[in-house]
Amino acid sequence: MSIRVTRVAALSVAVLVVGTISAAAVDLNVTHFGTGMYGVPYAIAKEKGYFKEIGLDVTGFLTSAGGGTTVRNVLASELPYGEVALPAVIAAVQQGVEMTIVHAGVLSVADQVWFTKKGDERIRTVQDLKGKRLGYSSPKSVTDMVTTMMLDANGLTGQVERLSVGSIGAGVTAVREGGVDITYATQPVWAKEKNNFRPVFNSADWAPRVTQTVGVVGTDFLKKNPDLIRGIIQARRKGVEFIKQHPDEAATIMAKEYKIDVAIAKAAIADILAVKGTYWSAGDFDYEGMNVMLKGLQLVKAISAGPFDWSAIVDESYLPADLKSAKPRN
Repeated sequence: MSIRVTRVAALSVAVLVVGTISAAAVDLNVTHFGTGMYGVPYAIAKEKGYFKEIGLDVTGFLTSAGGGTTVRNVLASELPYGEVALPAVIAAVQQGVEMTIVHAGVLSVADQVWFTKKGDERIRTVQDLKGKRLGYSSPKSVTDMVTTMMLDANGLTGQVERLSVGSIGAGVTAVREGGVDITYATQPVWAKEKNNFRPVFNSADWAPRVTQTVGVVGTDFLKKNPDLIRGIIQARRKGVEFIKQHPDEAATIMAKEYKIDVAIAKAAIADILAVKGTYWSAGDFDYEGMNVMLKGLQLVKAISAGPFDWSAIVDESYLPADLKSAKPRN
């Protein structure tokens, strides 16, 4: 993989990139691209030419099942930038990996819908989970964290059998075949399956502000190519704004890139935009949501307890002025 940069007289990014990266095309790293909603702004930016406006020829996207795999993919790329799950970044930094968080990605878990069988009326409220079997993805995951917080807040710790079901598809099968009484699906999978099951609640009901993903860059590359990273942040921001202003056209683009039906893409985007609060960040950070993620990870013992200095790994200087915090919070 390599990168082709077009000449854009108004931007110095082209000169900077040509000096450091060979000329050809680039695939960007985005966690769960094609199966999660994180990648939609990037799909828009590619289709609408926002990346080409900053001199970058993005021809596709590299993805993975998330976590440390996406981090490793980012660092192994000729353009070591990507949108990655925040827990994976924290884990990598604690292991001594040199990478910098330059923008926020998804600020909500509103894409996670918890559901049961269509005809199963036993679970209507959280209290109905007592004595039931709840399927989450894997230990120390976001769904592990959210359900642990939910059960703790409702006095149900130890009273619900929690089972790791793995992938979303495996969870759907587990509910259908009675392996668990309730599990989750994310968009756009839920938009496809929603007529076959009954929704019970959304993760955002219990954790309305949780930063799921962030944009990261290898620190050395960042220092050598600051204008390129600023340009990527701006292109993604324009993608976010386009989704909100033109949801139907955005759904058509999403369907093309994700290889799904337009109707499913429209339903997924509509559900996300209807949820209270912000899902796709324009790039600005929600430190409260980042701290919720941090505390949740400590609760499930994914990372050690104790204070965490965000300023050691977050650099807001690459954001547009209107997106910078008045004062970063630890």
